[in-house]
Amino acid sequence: MARNARIKDHYNEQRLFVQRCFIAAILIACGIFALIARLVWLQIVRYDYFTEQSTGNRIRIEPLPPSRGLIFDRAGIPLALNAPSYQLELTREQVPDLEGTLQGLADLQLLDREDLPALKRDILRRRSFEAVPVKLSLDDEELARFAVRRQNFPGVEIKPRLSRNYPLSVSGVHALGYVGIISEAEQKVLDPDQYAGTALVGKAGVEKRYEPQLHGAAGYQQLLVNAQGRRVDQVGRSLANLQRKEPTAGNDLYLTIDERLQSAVESMLREKKIDPTTGKTYEDQKRAAVVAIDPSNGDVLAFVSTPGFDPNLFGRGLSGKQYRELTEDPDKPMYDRVMRGAYPSGSTIKPFMAMAGLYYNVIAPEDTHFCPGYFRLPGVSRPWTDLKRHGAVDMRTAIKVSCDVYFYSLASVLGIDRIHDYLSEFGFGAITGIDIDGEQKAVLPSTEWKRQYFKRKEAQQWFTGDTISVGIGQGYLTVTPLQLAHAAAAIAMHGQRFQPRLLRAVRDSVTGKVKELPPIPLEPVKTRDPSAWDAVIQGMEEVTKPGGTAFGQAGGTLYTIAAKTGTAQVHGLAQNEKYNAAQLAERLRDNALFIAFAPAESPKVAVAVVVENGGHGGTAAAPVARRIFDLMLLTPEQLAEQDAKRQAQLAKQQAAQQKAAKPVAPAATPEE
Repeated sequence: MARNARIKDHYNEQRLFVQRCFIAAILIACGIFALIARLVWLQIVRYDYFTEQSTGNRIRIEPLPPSRGLIFDRAGIPLALNAPSYQLELTREQVPDLEGTLQGLADLQLLDREDLPALKRDILRRRSFEAVPVKLSLDDEELARFAVRRQNFPGVEIKPRLSRNYPLSVSGVHALGYVGIISEAEQKVLDPDQYAGTALVGKAGVEKRYEPQLHGAAGYQQLLVNAQGRRVDQVGRSLANLQRKEPTAGNDLYLTIDERLQSAVESMLREKKIDPTTGKTYEDQKRAAVVAIDPSNGDVLAFVSTPGFDPNLFGRGLSGKQYRELTEDPDKPMYDRVMRGAYPSGSTIKPFMAMAGLYYNVIAPEDTHFCPGYFRLPGVSRPWTDLKRHGAVDMRTAIKVSCDVYFYSLASVLGIDRIHDYLSEFGFGAITGIDIDGEQKAVLPSTEWKRQYFKRKEAQQWFTGDTISVGIGQGYLTVTPLQLAHAAAAIAMHGQRFQPRLLRAVRDSVTGKVKELPPIPLEPVKTRDPSAWDAVIQGMEEVTKPGGTAFGQAGGTLYTIAAKTGTAQVHGLAQNEKYNAAQLAERLRDNALFIAFAPAESPKVAVAVVVENGGHGGTAAAPVARRIFDLMLLTPEQLAEQDAKRQAQLAKQQAAQQKAAKPVAPAATPEE
C-alpha cells in the first residue's frame, strides 16, 4: 500500500513570514514614532512646564517669619520686645520613632509628660517635612542637657529664633496682653502663607487686638535639596539661582499708658503679709482695679488689675500644670478686673444720681432734705438706714458727707426707668468701646431689664425698694472700674466724652514714620442747665475738704480734687445686724471704691479705684488716686516734699498704734 507524503509549501511560508515582518515593522515604526512624539512633547512642547516642575523638586521654599512689632508706653519705655532665644524643633519625616523621641525629651525634663499627647497631635497635623517647635525657649542648662545627647534624637534640632519678651514682667499685663502658641482653631482662620514658620500669636489685650499691625508680612527663601529632601549646596556641577524675599517686620505701637503711673499704682497695691505656717513675711498684691484717664482725649494713662501674672510664661510655652496653677488661683490673676469686674458702685454713683435729679427737675442744688438717719417708704415697715443722722442737707452737702437718706428719697422720686435712661448717658450698662477685647457691660437695671433677666413671672415685677437700693449704688446695679473712670471723666469735662483708648500712635516699620491717632469723641451727656455740672462738681470738691468723707487721705493737696468715696457691701447683713469687719473673713468685707479728677477747675486726670474687700473708699482707695494725682500734677520738688510729709505722718500713726497696743501695768495699791 502506497504511503501519502506531504510536500512543504515554501512559497506560502515565505509569504506569511514576509507579512509578519511587515506588520512587525509597522508596529515598531509606530512605537518609534510614538516615542519620538512623546519626547518632542516632553522636551519641546512642554519644556517650560517640566523645567519648572523639576526645579520645584530640587528647590524647597522655606518661610521666613517676620519680626514682631515692638510696643512702647507713651514716653517710649519698652513694654514688649523681641529677644533672641533657642528653640527646640522636630521634623517628623526625619524622626524614626516619634513616640520614643517625645518620651526621650520628657526623660531629659525638656517636655512635660502630660503635654505629650497634645504635642503629638499638633506634630501629626503638620506636614511631615515641616519643622514643628516642641519647646519654645531653652535656658542654658536645658541647652547643655540636650546637646550632650543630641545624637540620640535624629530629626530634633536647636534653632535660634526671636521670642517675645516683656521686660517689665507683670506690669500692665492685662492691658498689654501676651502671645501664645497658635491653637488648632486659630490655624483655621489665620492666613497660612503669612503665618508659615510662626509659632506665636496674640492672645489677649493689645497683642491680640492689633495682631495684624504687629505681625508684619512673611518672606521666604529657596533652598536646594537632593532627592531625599535634604538641603545641599549644589546638585550636579551647577549651582541653582536661588531667590530670597525678606520678611517685613510688624509695625511698632506707642500706647497711651504711662509706665511711671502704672508701676507706682501697682507698688501701692502690694501689702506685706505673714505666712501662718512659716511665720515669714512676704509681699502680696491686693485684689484691685485702677483706671486713670485723660478726660480731654480718652487716653488711658494707667490700666491696673491686680494680682497679675508674668506674660513671659506664655511666650516660653506654658505647661499644663503651670496653666492650672494660674486658672485655679483663688485670687484670679488672669482675670481682668478693669473691664470684666462687675461691682456694686456704692456711693460713687451719687454724683450721677444728682445729675439725673437736676436733669429731670426733681431737685435743685439748694433744696434741703432732712436726714433722721433712716428712710421709710409709705406702707413699708422696714426702714432703709444711714450710718449717721445728718440733719438738713442740700445736694452739695449730701455728696460731701455721702448722705444715703438724701439719695434714697431722690431715687424714689426719679423711678428706676428715669435713672436708667440718664445713667446710660454716662456709659453705664454698656461697653465704653476701649480698643481691646473682653469688655463687659455690667448691669444698669430697669423694669424691662428685670422682665428679661428673670424667668419666673413673680420675680419680674419691679418694686420701689429695688429703686431705693439702686439710689446708693447697691441692689441690681453693677459697674466696671473702666465705666466708673469713663463716667468720672465725663463729669470733669461737663458732659463731653471720648472713647477710651490704649493705642496712641503707630510707627511704620518700612518708612519709620510715626502716625498719631486722633481721639474719638462720643455723644455728650445731655443736660438742660449747664450750671448743673458746677453744682455737682462743687459737691465733689467738698468730699476732700474738712468734714468730707475723703479729707483724711485726699485733703490738704496743692491742687483741687473733685471726688466721691464708695463702700459697697459684699456680705449681706440681717436687718438689725451691724457691720464688723474684724469678725468677717477677708473676702466677705466691703469693697472700697473711689472716683476723682484733678485739678477740679482744669481736669488733667480722672481716676477710678476699686479695692476688693478693702473697707471704706476714703481710707483704702483714695490714697491710690492721691498718688496718681501727685505724680501727674506736682513738680519733683513738690513731690519729694509731699512724700516726706506722708512718711512722717505714717510714722506718727504707727507709733500711736504701737503705744495703744502696749499693755498698761495696773495702778499700785496703797499697800504696795
